[in-house]
Amino acid sequence: MFTALTIAGSDSSGGAGIQADIKTLSAVGVYGMTAVTAVTAQNTLGVQSVFPVPPEILAAQIDSVCRDIPPDAVKIGMIPDVQCARIIAGKIRAYSLRNIVIDTVFRSSGGAVLQTQEAVLYAQKELYPLASVITPNIPEAELLSGKKITTEEECRAATECLAEKFGCPVLVTGGHSGGGTSDDFLYDLHRFHRFPGARISNPDTHGTGCTLSSVVAGYLAKGFPLEEAVLNAKRFVTGAIADRLKLGHGRGPLNHMYASYPSNQGEKQ
Repeated sequence: MFTALTIAGSDSSGGAGIQADIKTLSAVGVYGMTAVTAVTAQNTLGVQSVFPVPPEILAAQIDSVCRDIPPDAVKIGMIPDVQCARIIAGKIRAYSLRNIVIDTVFRSSGGAVLQTQEAVLYAQKELYPLASVITPNIPEAELLSGKKITTEEECRAATECLAEKFGCPVLVTGGHSGGGTSDDFLYDLHRFHRFPGARISNPDTHGTGCTLSSVVAGYLAKGFPLEEAVLNAKRFVTGAIADRLKLGHGRGPLNHMYASYPSNQGEKQ
């Protein structure tokens, strides 16, 4: 059984974070393990509260997993503060962890701040260079590059710029782009890969970034090349959005288990 460790925050509504990661890894046939960086109170309407886990508890979680069930891949999500960022970077080096996928989570989809500026700067210097790939969406890529992204050419330029800046492959996801397409761009330090996709008319996309990065980590854990892992992730997220799961009163979650349990089966009466 292939294994993956997700180091991320907890989402009490189950749509993003640790909960989404575990469901996603299970759906792609990978055994998921966790190290919680923060406990959040959140739902489809937004994030109501965030409580960072004490650094020593985060360190103990990672140690417990790595000493017993070494992960084949690691997905990193919410890093609430610089202390957590330092611990994560140190543990990656100490255990020679591989297949590192970093979802550059700075804010929630509702705008809540999930990572301090100090943690962002530390991650750019010490964490991103350790990654097999980082997966910013367009707003995150704009923040990291300092450049506005409104066209395909600008997206490609930002992707290459970030890859060269951090010394790691970069996947910029196109869900926030305008028009009728949602194309993703990967620069693997050697060449570009474009993953075209039609835009699905569905506002319920809570947890999209968490889900995509978890699928990439899952397929890297299984030995797939990065390009194939990203292609599988693109297909998975597209299917999960197209399933049109309807939960909550705000921006609802994806159906991570759509292939086994479509949302049109067993509906509430």
